[in-house]
Amino acid sequence: MIDWLRGASVKRPLDPDIDLGGKRVPIVLKRMRNARRLTLRLAPDGSEVRITLPAWAEGREALAFAHARKGWLAEQFAKMPQRAAPEPGGDLLYRGGTLRLAWEARNPRRPVVDGDVLKIGGPETGLELRIRRWLEAEALRLADGDMRDYCAAAGLDPVPLGLTRAQRRWGSCSDKSRIRINWRLVQAPDFVRRSVVAHEVAHLVHFDHSPAFHALLGRIFEGEIAAADRWLKEHGRGLYASFG
Repeated sequence: MIDWLRGASVKRPLDPDIDLGGKRVPIVLKRMRNARRLTLRLAPDGSEVRITLPAWAEGREALAFAHARKGWLAEQFAKMPQRAAPEPGGDLLYRGGTLRLAWEARNPRRPVVDGDVLKIGGPETGLELRIRRWLEAEALRLADGDMRDYCAAAGLDPVPLGLTRAQRRWGSCSDKSRIRINWRLVQAPDFVRRSVVAHEVAHLVHFDHSPAFHALLGRIFEGEIAAADRWLKEHGRGLYASFG
């Protein structure tokens, strides 16, 4: 992430896309009333360049900002894992390990885990969509169990839990007592997913990051929050390498 306070004036129209490693990537501008500077970042899956604008900034200045930092963006883009759709015989990330994808048309359409193999049948067309839907169902099942564990530990009643496909947040907690978890966490080790759920459960009590919040999180979560955070920082982008 790069911050920028003020940009030089731009007299000529600028391209709303930018070339990164031979790929045209759109530049998406989002104006925020509370922003105090331009903030530049690359989407976790490399699908777009995102710029947050304060009220005083002009769109052309934001575009100039992105084009002026094309080298930095290209470096970040090159570090991203290349997208690889799941295919028969390939590997699929699941709960911190890998499952070998075994597809045969005569197998049941619904995926079944058999040791370190994921068996799935039906037509090969639509295979990726069926696998993603299975992963999303697994994510919901696992995260719901996590939520119930941590609500019980915190002395709370269970709350509704849903999934999100957000690219900037692993979890969220609304003031209406609802938790949402990024479905891609089903690919991460269990302790990582559980740390995110525990974090959001703690927000049901403390809607901030105060000492009281961290004390509650430390009490209800059985692992090391720092280790989970470190895993996401080092490997989180890799969870976007499969599926659109």
